[in-house]
Amino acid sequence: MRVAVGVTVAVCAVTAVLPGAASAEPARGAGTVGARGAGVERVSVASDGTQGDGGSAGGTITSDGRRIAFSSVAQNLTTGSPTTYEKVFVRDRRTNETLRMSTSAPPVQRHPVISGDGEYIAHWGLIQRDTKTFLSQLRSQGTIGINCPGLSCSQPSLSEDGRYLVQVGTSGRPAVRQRIEVQDWHANTTRTVFEFDHTAPSRPSISGDGRFVAYQDGRAQDVFVWDRTDDTSAGPIEGPSEAATLVQLSRDGSKIVYLSGSDTHVQDEASGTDRLVPDARGLAIDPTGRYLLYAPQDPNGPSLVLRDLVTGTDETVSEQPASAGTDAVSTGGRDVVFHSAADDIVPDDTNGTSDVFVRHFY
Repeated sequence: MRVAVGVTVAVCAVTAVLPGAASAEPARGAGTVGARGAGVERVSVASDGTQGDGGSAGGTITSDGRRIAFSSVAQNLTTGSPTTYEKVFVRDRRTNETLRMSTSAPPVQRHPVISGDGEYIAHWGLIQRDTKTFLSQLRSQGTIGINCPGLSCSQPSLSEDGRYLVQVGTSGRPAVRQRIEVQDWHANTTRTVFEFDHTAPSRPSISGDGRFVAYQDGRAQDVFVWDRTDDTSAGPIEGPSEAATLVQLSRDGSKIVYLSGSDTHVQDEASGTDRLVPDARGLAIDPTGRYLLYAPQDPNGPSLVLRDLVTGTDETVSEQPASAGTDAVSTGGRDVVFHSAADDIVPDDTNGTSDVFVRHFY
Protein backbone atom coordinates (compact mmCIF):
# COMPACT_ATOMS: atom_id res chain seq x y z
CA MET A 1 0.00 0.00 0.00
CA ARG A 2 1.35 3.42 -0.94
CA VAL A 3 0.37 6.48 1.06
CA ALA A 4 0.99 9.99 -0.24
CA VAL A 5 1.82 12.51 2.42
CA GLY A 6 2.14 16.26 1.85
CA VAL A 7 2.71 17.50 5.38
CA THR A 8 5.51 19.99 5.96
CA VAL A 9 7.40 19.75 9.26
CA ALA A 10 10.43 21.47 10.72
CA VAL A 11 13.79 19.75 10.46
CA CYS A 12 15.12 19.46 13.97
CA ALA A 13 18.30 17.42 13.66
CA VAL A 14 20.34 19.81 11.54
CA THR A 15 23.41 21.05 13.32
CA ALA A 16 23.91 23.92 10.86
CA VAL A 17 21.75 25.73 8.30
CA LEU A 18 23.18 25.56 4.80
CA PRO A 19 22.86 28.18 2.04
CA GLY A 20 20.92 28.26 0.22
CA ALA A 21 3.84 4.42 -26.66
CA ALA A 22 7.53 3.38 -27.16
CA SER A 23 9.50 4.09 -30.33
CA ALA A 24 12.62 2.00 -30.90
CA GLU A 25 15.82 3.90 -31.59
CA PRO A 26 17.74 2.84 -34.70
CA ALA A 27 20.18 0.12 -33.73
CA ARG A 28 23.86 1.02 -33.89
CA GLY A 29 26.88 -1.03 -33.04
CA ALA A 30 28.15 -0.41 -29.55
CA GLY A 31 31.30 1.65 -29.65
CA THR A 32 30.53 3.46 -32.92
CA VAL A 33 32.55 6.58 -32.24
CA GLY A 34 31.23 10.00 -33.17
CA ALA A 35 33.25 12.96 -34.41
CA ARG A 36 34.57 14.06 -31.02
CA GLY A 37 38.06 13.26 -29.78
CA ALA A 38 38.59 11.63 -26.41
CA GLY A 39 41.07 11.28 -23.59
CA VAL A 40 41.10 9.70 -20.14
CA GLU A 41 42.67 10.49 -16.78
CA ARG A 42 42.76 8.84 -13.38
CA VAL A 43 41.16 10.99 -10.66
CA SER A 44 41.56 8.78 -7.58
CA VAL A 45 45.01 10.22 -6.93
CA ALA A 46 46.59 12.52 -4.37
CA SER A 47 47.05 16.22 -5.12
CA ASP A 48 50.59 15.54 -6.34
CA GLY A 49 49.36 12.78 -8.67
CA THR A 50 50.40 9.83 -6.49
CA GLN A 51 48.21 6.80 -7.17
CA GLY A 52 46.06 5.46 -4.36
CA ASP A 53 47.38 2.62 -2.20
CA GLY A 54 43.87 1.18 -1.84
CA GLY A 55 40.78 0.62 -3.95
CA SER A 56 38.57 3.48 -5.12
CA ALA A 57 35.06 3.28 -6.56
CA GLY A 58 31.93 5.18 -7.42
CA GLY A 59 32.27 8.65 -8.86
CA THR A 60 29.78 11.45 -9.46
CA ILE A 61 30.60 14.59 -11.42
CA THR A 62 29.46 18.20 -11.38
CA SER A 63 27.50 19.64 -14.27
CA ASP A 64 30.55 21.49 -15.59
CA GLY A 65 32.83 18.47 -15.11
CA ARG A 66 35.20 20.27 -12.76
CA ARG A 67 34.76 18.24 -9.57
CA ILE A 68 34.35 14.51 -8.97
CA ALA A 69 33.36 12.83 -5.70
CA PHE A 70 34.30 9.22 -5.03
CA SER A 71 34.94 6.80 -2.16
CA SER A 72 38.20 5.02 -1.39
CA VAL A 73 40.01 2.95 1.21
CA ALA A 74 43.34 4.45 0.13
CA GLN A 75 45.41 5.89 2.97
CA ASN A 76 47.64 8.21 0.96
CA LEU A 77 45.28 10.45 -1.02
CA THR A 78 45.36 13.16 1.65
CA THR A 79 47.23 13.75 4.88
CA GLY A 80 45.53 12.66 8.05
CA SER A 81 43.70 9.69 6.54
CA PRO A 82 45.81 6.65 7.53
CA THR A 83 42.86 4.41 8.38
CA THR A 84 41.78 1.71 5.95
CA TYR A 85 38.05 2.27 6.24
CA GLU A 86 36.13 3.74 3.32
CA LYS A 87 36.24 7.53 3.01
CA VAL A 88 34.84 10.18 0.66
CA PHE A 89 37.07 12.42 -1.47
CA VAL A 90 36.59 15.20 -4.00
CA ARG A 91 38.99 15.76 -6.89
CA ASP A 92 39.13 19.26 -8.37
CA ARG A 93 40.31 18.85 -11.97
CA ARG A 94 41.04 22.56 -12.36
CA THR A 95 43.36 22.89 -9.38
CA ASN A 96 44.46 19.20 -9.27
CA GLU A 97 43.59 19.19 -5.56
CA THR A 98 42.18 16.14 -3.76
CA LEU A 99 40.22 16.79 -0.58
CA ARG A 100 38.91 14.35 2.00
CA MET A 101 35.31 15.22 2.86
CA SER A 102 34.55 12.72 5.62
CA THR A 103 37.05 14.07 8.16
CA SER A 104 34.69 14.12 11.15
CA ALA A 105 32.22 11.51 9.98
CA PRO A 106 31.63 7.93 11.15
CA PRO A 107 34.18 5.24 10.31
CA VAL A 108 32.61 4.08 7.05
CA GLN A 109 31.64 6.51 4.26
CA ARG A 110 30.40 5.45 0.85
CA HIS A 111 28.17 6.15 -2.14
CA PRO A 112 28.83 9.91 -2.43
CA VAL A 113 26.73 12.18 -4.64
CA ILE A 114 27.82 15.72 -5.52
CA SER A 115 25.57 18.68 -6.22
CA GLY A 116 25.57 20.01 -9.77
CA ASP A 117 27.49 23.12 -8.74
CA GLY A 118 30.02 21.12 -6.73
CA GLU A 119 29.41 22.82 -3.38
CA TYR A 120 27.86 19.93 -1.47
CA ILE A 121 28.51 16.19 -1.20
CA ALA A 122 25.99 13.80 0.37
CA HIS A 123 27.13 10.38 1.50
CA TRP A 124 26.11 7.47 3.70
CA GLY A 125 27.70 6.87 7.05
CA LEU A 126 27.59 3.64 9.03
CA ILE A 127 27.00 4.20 12.74
CA GLN A 128 27.06 0.87 14.55
CA ARG A 129 24.26 -1.07 12.81
CA ASP A 130 22.40 1.86 11.22
CA THR A 131 23.21 4.03 8.20
CA LYS A 132 22.89 7.81 8.28
CA THR A 133 23.14 10.47 5.58
CA PHE A 134 25.69 13.25 5.95
CA LEU A 135 26.17 16.42 3.96
CA SER A 136 29.61 17.97 3.48
CA GLN A 137 30.27 21.50 2.26
CA LEU A 138 33.29 21.88 0.01
CA ARG A 139 34.36 25.35 1.14
CA SER A 140 34.29 24.60 4.86
CA GLN A 141 35.06 20.88 4.48
CA GLY A 142 32.61 20.45 7.34
CA THR A 143 30.34 17.42 7.65
CA ILE A 144 26.82 17.96 8.89
CA GLY A 145 24.45 15.29 10.16
CA ILE A 146 20.97 15.68 8.76
CA ASN A 147 17.53 14.57 9.89
CA CYS A 148 16.97 10.88 9.12
CA PRO A 149 13.47 9.59 8.28
CA GLY A 150 13.73 6.46 10.43
CA LEU A 151 16.39 4.43 12.18
CA SER A 152 18.45 4.21 8.99
CA CYS A 153 18.64 6.44 5.93
CA SER A 154 20.43 6.13 2.61
CA GLN A 155 20.25 6.70 -1.16
CA PRO A 156 20.62 10.51 -1.12
CA SER A 157 20.15 12.62 -4.25
CA LEU A 158 20.97 16.36 -4.45
CA SER A 159 19.57 19.29 -6.41
CA GLU A 160 21.88 21.45 -8.52
CA ASP A 161 22.74 23.87 -5.71
CA GLY A 162 22.46 21.38 -2.85
CA ARG A 163 19.41 23.13 -1.42
CA TYR A 164 17.19 20.06 -1.76
CA LEU A 165 18.15 16.57 -0.64
CA VAL A 166 15.97 13.50 -1.12
CA GLN A 167 16.68 10.30 0.79
CA VAL A 168 15.10 7.05 1.95
CA GLY A 169 14.53 6.16 5.58
CA THR A 170 13.58 2.79 7.03
CA SER A 171 11.77 2.08 10.30
CA GLY A 172 11.78 -0.94 12.56
CA ARG A 173 14.51 -3.41 13.39
CA PRO A 174 14.56 -5.42 11.25
CA ALA A 175 13.26 -2.75 8.87
CA VAL A 176 9.63 -3.18 7.83
CA ARG A 177 8.67 0.22 6.41
CA GLN A 178 10.31 3.06 4.50
CA ARG A 179 9.55 6.57 3.36
CA ILE A 180 11.05 9.07 0.92
CA GLU A 181 11.68 12.58 2.20
CA VAL A 182 12.81 15.84 0.61
CA GLN A 183 14.59 18.38 2.79
CA ASP A 184 14.79 22.09 1.88
CA TRP A 185 17.79 23.75 3.54
CA HIS A 186 16.68 27.29 2.77
CA ALA A 187 13.27 26.86 4.39
CA ASN A 188 14.62 24.40 6.98
CA THR A 189 11.70 22.04 6.30
CA THR A 190 11.15 18.47 5.18
CA ARG A 191 8.32 16.87 3.22
CA THR A 192 7.43 13.22 2.90
CA VAL A 193 6.99 12.21 -0.71
CA PHE A 194 5.75 8.65 -0.17
CA GLU A 195 5.51 5.98 2.48
CA PHE A 196 5.69 2.24 1.79
CA ASP A 197 4.77 -0.72 3.95
CA HIS A 198 7.79 -2.61 2.63
CA THR A 199 11.52 -2.04 2.15
CA ALA A 200 11.97 -3.03 -1.50
CA PRO A 201 14.20 -0.42 -3.19
CA SER A 202 12.69 3.00 -3.90
CA ARG A 203 15.74 4.68 -5.53
CA PRO A 204 14.79 8.40 -5.48
CA SER A 205 16.31 10.90 -7.93
CA ILE A 206 15.70 14.66 -7.71
CA SER A 207 15.71 17.29 -10.46
CA GLY A 208 18.19 20.16 -10.41
CA ASP A 209 15.63 22.71 -9.23
CA GLY A 210 14.27 20.34 -6.58
CA ARG A 211 10.75 20.37 -8.02
CA PHE A 212 10.51 16.76 -9.25
CA VAL A 213 11.43 13.50 -7.56
CA ALA A 214 11.41 10.25 -9.52
CA TYR A 215 11.14 7.10 -7.43
CA GLN A 216 10.11 3.48 -7.69
CA ASP A 217 7.92 1.07 -5.81
CA GLY A 218 10.35 -1.82 -5.71
CA ARG A 219 7.73 -4.39 -4.77
CA ALA A 220 5.24 -3.42 -7.50
CA GLN A 221 8.12 -2.59 -9.90
CA ASP A 222 6.55 0.71 -10.91
CA VAL A 223 8.17 4.13 -11.45
CA PHE A 224 6.52 7.42 -10.43
CA VAL A 225 7.32 11.13 -10.55
CA TRP A 226 6.34 13.47 -7.68
CA ASP A 227 5.80 17.19 -8.27
CA ARG A 228 6.71 19.31 -5.25
CA THR A 229 4.69 22.27 -6.56
CA ASP A 230 1.29 20.59 -6.45
CA ASP A 231 2.23 17.64 -4.19
CA THR A 232 1.02 14.97 -6.63
CA SER A 233 2.56 11.79 -8.04
CA ALA A 234 2.14 10.65 -11.66
CA GLY A 235 2.58 7.08 -12.82
CA PRO A 236 3.39 4.39 -13.21
CA ILE A 237 5.13 6.06 -16.12
CA GLU A 238 6.01 2.76 -17.83
CA GLY A 239 2.34 1.74 -18.13
CA PRO A 240 0.37 -0.89 -16.23
CA SER A 241 1.74 -3.99 -17.96
CA GLU A 242 5.50 -3.52 -17.56
CA ALA A 243 7.91 -3.97 -14.69
CA ALA A 244 10.37 -1.12 -14.32
CA THR A 245 13.43 -0.12 -12.31
CA LEU A 246 14.39 3.55 -11.99
CA VAL A 247 17.84 4.68 -13.05
CA GLN A 248 17.88 8.48 -12.93
CA LEU A 249 15.99 11.70 -13.55
CA SER A 250 18.00 14.21 -15.58
CA ARG A 251 18.92 17.35 -13.67
CA ASP A 252 16.79 19.53 -15.94
CA GLY A 253 13.82 17.24 -15.21
CA SER A 254 13.19 16.60 -18.91
CA LYS A 255 14.09 12.89 -19.08
CA ILE A 256 13.65 9.89 -16.86
CA VAL A 257 15.66 6.72 -17.44
CA TYR A 258 14.34 3.34 -16.38
CA LEU A 259 15.04 -0.33 -17.07
CA SER A 260 12.51 -2.90 -18.20
CA GLY A 261 13.65 -6.42 -19.01
CA SER A 262 16.91 -6.27 -20.94
CA ASP A 263 16.17 -2.81 -22.36
CA THR A 264 16.55 0.81 -21.31
CA HIS A 265 13.82 3.40 -21.74
CA VAL A 266 14.23 7.18 -21.78
CA GLN A 267 10.93 8.99 -21.31
CA ASP A 268 10.41 12.61 -22.27
CA GLU A 269 8.49 14.15 -19.38
CA ALA A 270 6.91 16.95 -21.44
CA SER A 271 5.52 14.82 -24.27
CA GLY A 272 5.31 11.45 -22.54
CA THR A 273 7.05 9.80 -25.49
CA ASP A 274 9.32 6.88 -24.68
CA ARG A 275 12.61 6.12 -26.46
CA LEU A 276 13.73 2.51 -26.43
CA VAL A 277 17.42 1.62 -26.26
CA PRO A 278 17.36 -2.17 -26.70
CA ASP A 279 19.75 -4.67 -25.13
CA ALA A 280 21.33 -2.04 -22.93
CA ARG A 281 21.49 -1.36 -19.20
CA GLY A 282 21.21 2.37 -18.67
CA LEU A 283 23.45 3.76 -15.93
CA ALA A 284 23.25 7.55 -16.04
CA ILE A 285 22.12 10.52 -18.11
CA ASP A 286 23.68 13.94 -18.54
CA PRO A 287 21.98 17.01 -16.98
CA THR A 288 20.32 17.99 -20.27
CA GLY A 289 18.89 14.51 -20.92
CA ARG A 290 20.64 14.16 -24.27
CA TYR A 291 23.50 11.78 -23.48
CA LEU A 292 22.88 8.32 -22.02
CA LEU A 293 25.61 6.23 -20.41
CA TYR A 294 24.87 2.52 -20.73
CA ALA A 295 26.39 -0.93 -20.48
CA PRO A 296 25.78 -3.05 -23.61
CA GLN A 297 24.40 -6.54 -23.08
CA ASP A 298 26.95 -7.89 -25.58
CA PRO A 299 29.83 -9.33 -23.50
CA ASN A 300 32.19 -9.08 -26.49
CA GLY A 301 31.83 -5.32 -26.86
CA PRO A 302 32.87 -2.32 -24.74
CA SER A 303 31.79 -2.29 -21.12
CA LEU A 304 30.60 1.34 -21.14
CA VAL A 305 29.17 3.40 -24.01
CA LEU A 306 27.84 6.96 -24.26
CA ARG A 307 24.93 7.48 -26.64
CA ASP A 308 23.78 10.76 -28.14
CA LEU A 309 20.00 10.33 -28.04
CA VAL A 310 19.52 13.02 -30.70
CA THR A 311 21.86 11.65 -33.36
CA GLY A 312 21.85 8.01 -32.21
CA THR A 313 25.65 7.80 -32.33
CA ASP A 314 27.72 5.97 -29.74
CA GLU A 315 31.12 6.75 -28.23
CA THR A 316 33.12 4.19 -26.29
CA VAL A 317 33.83 5.14 -22.69
CA SER A 318 35.71 1.99 -21.69
CA GLU A 319 36.78 -1.10 -23.60
CA GLN A 320 38.00 -2.72 -20.38
CA PRO A 321 35.63 -4.03 -17.68
CA ALA A 322 34.26 -1.00 -15.82
CA SER A 323 31.28 0.24 -13.82
CA ALA A 324 29.53 3.56 -13.28
CA GLY A 325 26.63 4.99 -11.29
CA THR A 326 24.15 7.84 -11.59
CA ASP A 327 25.29 11.46 -11.99
CA ALA A 328 28.35 10.17 -13.84
CA VAL A 329 27.99 12.35 -16.97
CA SER A 330 28.63 16.10 -17.18
CA THR A 331 26.60 18.54 -19.30
CA GLY A 332 26.77 17.85 -23.01
CA GLY A 333 28.31 14.44 -22.43
CA ARG A 334 31.77 16.00 -22.26
CA ASP A 335 32.98 13.96 -19.29
CA VAL A 336 32.09 10.49 -17.99
CA VAL A 337 33.23 9.09 -14.62
CA PHE A 338 33.71 5.36 -14.07
CA HIS A 339 35.76 2.94 -12.00
CA SER A 340 37.73 -0.09 -13.08
CA ALA A 341 40.36 -2.50 -11.81
CA ALA A 342 42.00 -2.68 -15.25
CA ASP A 343 45.66 -1.63 -15.20
CA ASP A 344 45.97 -0.49 -18.82
CA ILE A 345 43.53 2.44 -18.96
CA VAL A 346 46.26 4.95 -18.11
CA PRO A 347 50.06 4.51 -18.04
CA ASP A 348 51.88 3.53 -14.84
CA ASP A 349 48.85 2.00 -13.13
CA THR A 350 50.69 -0.33 -10.76
CA ASN A 351 48.62 -0.26 -7.56
CA GLY A 352 46.85 -3.52 -8.39
CA THR A 353 43.41 -2.28 -7.34
CA SER A 354 40.39 -0.38 -8.66
CA ASP A 355 40.65 3.29 -9.57
CA VAL A 356 38.28 6.06 -10.60
CA PHE A 357 38.72 7.57 -14.07
CA VAL A 358 37.14 10.28 -16.16
CA ARG A 359 36.80 10.01 -19.94
CA HIS A 360 36.76 13.35 -21.78
CA PHE A 361 34.96 13.94 -25.07
CA TYR A 362 35.65 17.23 -26.81
